[in-house]
Amino acid sequence: MKQASQGSASGALQLVVMARWPAPGRCKSRLARGLGIGRAAAIQGRLTAHTFAVARRTRSRVGCRLVLAAQGLGPRQRQRWAGCLGCDGSTDQGAGSLGVRLQRQVLRAVAEGAERVVLIGSDLPSLEAADLEAAFELLGQAKPEAPSLVLGPAADGGYWLIGLTHARAELLSGIPWGSGEVLEHTLAAAAALGIEPRLLPLRHDLDRAIDLRPWR
Repeated sequence: MKQASQGSASGALQLVVMARWPAPGRCKSRLARGLGIGRAAAIQGRLTAHTFAVARRTRSRVGCRLVLAAQGLGPRQRQRWAGCLGCDGSTDQGAGSLGVRLQRQVLRAVAEGAERVVLIGSDLPSLEAADLEAAFELLGQAKPEAPSLVLGPAADGGYWLIGLTHARAELLSGIPWGSGEVLEHTLAAAAALGIEPRLLPLRHDLDRAIDLRPWR
């Protein structure tokens, strides 16, 4: 993909990072059960910093708009946090299941003029800019009138990235979020809609204390 100039951001490409404010007791509940709320929050803070460093690097290369979709903060705090993270904008995730919150962000991005939307969390220690660039590149290969889907499979049965060119609520409805069948159900929903997803490499996200072993 053609490299963009530093700091440029195109409304046609939008990268959305779904993140929680890394305060003790307000993030990483599964990790906190094994490590305690203080250590879990510290790890979340480091993961978030890494995620946004990679996101900013991606923006400098592909020219995407970088948006923080936050939980656990009021509007003013969220805007300040987004500014500290170097984002182009911020929004609230809102209420509901993960599927509802993801769909809300896709609808918002498309309404803002985005043609390719990539959404990630902040739980992937091995995230690289090349991963995000590949997702935008694959979405760009689709025909304009045809919905396109890119997924980054996670080892726990979910996915660490989802990329879309159209808002399709059916893709994110009826998914057993938090289970090991998220990817399987999403692929089945895509097949029912006649969408053939493109898959990125398998990655290990970090949700539980046992997930820390490769990174210690």
